[in-house]
Amino acid sequence: MKQKLLLFFFSLFTVASGIAQQDLRGEVINEHNGETIPGATISISDSSNSVTADNQGKFSILVPAGLSLRITAAGYETKNIYPGSKDYISISLVPVQKELDAVVITGTMKAVKRSESPVAVEVYTPQFFKKNPAPSIFESLQNVNGVRPQLNCSVCNTGDIHINGLEGPYTMITIDGMPIVSSLASVYGLFGIPTQLIDRVEIVKGPASGLYGSEAIGGLINIITKSPDKAPLFSGNFMTTNWLEHNLDAGLRFKAGKKATSLLGLNYFNYQHPLDKNNDLFTDVTLQHRISIFNKLSFLRKNNRVATLAGRYFYEDRWGGDMRWNKTFRGTDSIYGESIYTSRWELIGNYQLPVNEKIFLGFSATSHKQNSFYGVTPYTGNQKIGFAQLIWDKQAGLRHSLLTGLTGRYNYYDDNSTATIDTLSGRNNPDKHIIPGLFIQDEWKLNAKQLLLVGLRYDHHSVHKGIITPRIAWKWSMKERQVFRLNAGTGFRVVSLFTEEHAALTGARAVEVKESLKPERSYNVNLNYTWFKKLKQISLNVDASAWYSYFTNQIIPDYDTDPDKIIYKNLDGYAESKGITLNLELNSGHRFKSLVGVTIQDVQKTETNAVGEKIKQRPVLTEKWSGTWTVSYIFPAAGLTVDYTGNIYGPMRLPLLSATDPRPGHSPVWSIQNIQFSKLLNRKFEVFAGIKNLLNWTPAKNTPFIIARSHDPFDKKVEYDGSGHIKATAENPYALSFDPTYVYAPNQGIRLFTGIRVSFKK
Repeated sequence: MKQKLLLFFFSLFTVASGIAQQDLRGEVINEHNGETIPGATISISDSSNSVTADNQGKFSILVPAGLSLRITAAGYETKNIYPGSKDYISISLVPVQKELDAVVITGTMKAVKRSESPVAVEVYTPQFFKKNPAPSIFESLQNVNGVRPQLNCSVCNTGDIHINGLEGPYTMITIDGMPIVSSLASVYGLFGIPTQLIDRVEIVKGPASGLYGSEAIGGLINIITKSPDKAPLFSGNFMTTNWLEHNLDAGLRFKAGKKATSLLGLNYFNYQHPLDKNNDLFTDVTLQHRISIFNKLSFLRKNNRVATLAGRYFYEDRWGGDMRWNKTFRGTDSIYGESIYTSRWELIGNYQLPVNEKIFLGFSATSHKQNSFYGVTPYTGNQKIGFAQLIWDKQAGLRHSLLTGLTGRYNYYDDNSTATIDTLSGRNNPDKHIIPGLFIQDEWKLNAKQLLLVGLRYDHHSVHKGIITPRIAWKWSMKERQVFRLNAGTGFRVVSLFTEEHAALTGARAVEVKESLKPERSYNVNLNYTWFKKLKQISLNVDASAWYSYFTNQIIPDYDTDPDKIIYKNLDGYAESKGITLNLELNSGHRFKSLVGVTIQDVQKTETNAVGEKIKQRPVLTEKWSGTWTVSYIFPAAGLTVDYTGNIYGPMRLPLLSATDPRPGHSPVWSIQNIQFSKLLNRKFEVFAGIKNLLNWTPAKNTPFIIARSHDPFDKKVEYDGSGHIKATAENPYALSFDPTYVYAPNQGIRLFTGIRVSFKK
């Protein structure tokens, strides 16, 4: 009888135990990108029982009723959840300060953690850019504080990148550290880079000529592509809008032999639906048809030495103008259009020499050909750039890390304008220059908290001779994850005048170069302070900078002296750029994330007039203040994310044709705001949809017209007085000529977008 009773109680306990436990299966993923997290530990609260996720991030565990789970993984924030009655669950973990501890290379040409770099480097990942999806990096940069994509033509929609109020030519753009965008290519080089191949974008604000040479006088944008060995097997992104803009971006990884892995990327953009919502008879947005193919090879070598080779081909056909225009009117004077055919290729490589020392050979080559018509004015340009760089990275004792390098750059530029004509013989004379250089820098570890960087670069130009650019940086790591950086240095820009001035090509203004242009020089000091604080579920990251730049020999297009001309000359005086910028990143738990940035700047040029007076003036298209924001809220259980992004800009001085031009001389305060909803269907598929330009704001709302005399683009009805100036008539009361250069913001209003993202890891 006693044995039967014990057997009964044992059976009852077994059944109760089975009822009180559930067999829970699930997976652990990265909340930022949806990738699985292998090796995560899933443990039961108030118990020593735990399991480890497999290589696919999957797990299975028996969970007693009423108890919660604790999930931990190296590099991720710990998470506690209550599974309830679910039998399968997807657990998302947040990376611990991924951006703060990201590895950067742009500031010093060495791979170091961002928090340890003596040079302030901003890092932006694909997760940041996908909060406001765009068909090009050019447009994506609009959400970066202190960086503004500037349209330079309201008809063909070409533009450049402004950093801290400085014009596009002051910004160097590189891919994997190699210069690929300069002069002619600066207008089109940021279009068509497949976003599926981008690992991150690193931005340095302030002169970087000490390492990178000419063009890096105001800032540097380095687009770093993914390693083929670590990229997903396939990733894709397709987006379309109700304006019938279609963008396809895809990346594919595959083996290219036994010792090579290839990453193939494709970007295709098509917009062929002309719209004229501001009723000026011209297209609001340029019609574009472009394709870009990118391929990067990574080679397996002994001792994990680096060997990569990448190439890209880009072709684009874009046009804008009269709504009635088609290709039969190209180059004629009956219906106005601006038509641009662009063809370019790029080659980029990096090779670590097979020696015991860390010596790297990097090289790049680009060819850019353009065939354009601006009404009846043809423009054909041909630019070639060759670049090679040999770097030796040497540790000298415990405190010194040396970096020395030899560089060589070949520039070739030719077009059909007077810029490449020999004034004496009248023959074509393409601009050709070879610029050799060398540099050295030393990172000196003063103590556990202080690091000093000193560097010097020498370049030799066939016309301007020797150019020396020193730099110095000091980093002080204070308590509680506070870092203070002081950077100072000089920059230079060897001017190769880019003559595709739309105002001249459209007949509104003539380009006049008054003298033999000298290299621009800049002297800069930058103070940067970062502080990271975490309190329970709330984390705050503060990044503040103040800068001052002084320019000599600066070349600023002069639109004011003569309304019929754009005058280029070295500034008889000096120019200054000063300001402060602040980024605040605030995150709460696993759901709320925000990044808010503000920039206040004062950009002025000072020159002496004919009577000896010093005149200060702010350049055109330079705002005094700006702001950006990105606010996200995540619903983990539903796999839904809401992103609200936007920017706001203060007034800018605008280029008017004359004192009688009725268009406002300054822009209003304007803002572009967007919202996106994205839904994770599973680890491989994500759908998204949203609204761009929520406020439906366009420049046309603040001016009687954007394009002057769009009804007479060939100036057939314009009359001139005896001195050659336009005179006012009943038909032309403001004495204007055709002018499409009055542009400071996109003409595109509100629009809906939707798309799908795909990623297969294996």
